[in-house]
Amino acid sequence: MNVLIVDDALFMRNLLRGIFERAGFAVVGEAGDGAEAVEKYRTLRPELVMMDIVMPEKSGIEALKEIVTEDPAACVVMCSALGQEKLVMEAVQSGARDFIVKPFKDDLVLETVKRVTGAA
Repeated sequence: MNVLIVDDALFMRNLLRGIFERAGFAVVGEAGDGAEAVEKYRTLRPELVMMDIVMPEKSGIEALKEIVTEDPAACVVMCSALGQEKLVMEAVQSGARDFIVKPFKDDLVLETVKRVTGAA
């Protein structure tokens, strides 16, 4: 499965890249903000997008709305910090398939991805 990782923190992108690559997923791209995420989604058409909610320039929710408007079948999982429940609810109402909470646990990330994508 092809994955696009979106987070303004390089550390978080690297952490997610490691989780996905160890599980046999192909990380086809990374983005550091929402605007870059929308651009990369258009060109890469990944099967899964892991998107941080709070980012500079364009938030994860704004990027999510753009992606889902262009591709209603897009599979986007939001990443949030504790205490961002209101933002998570907005993201889910805007088309996110699910969310994971930082700090990540490898098995929970993969469990969530498998649940929303139907991957074995």
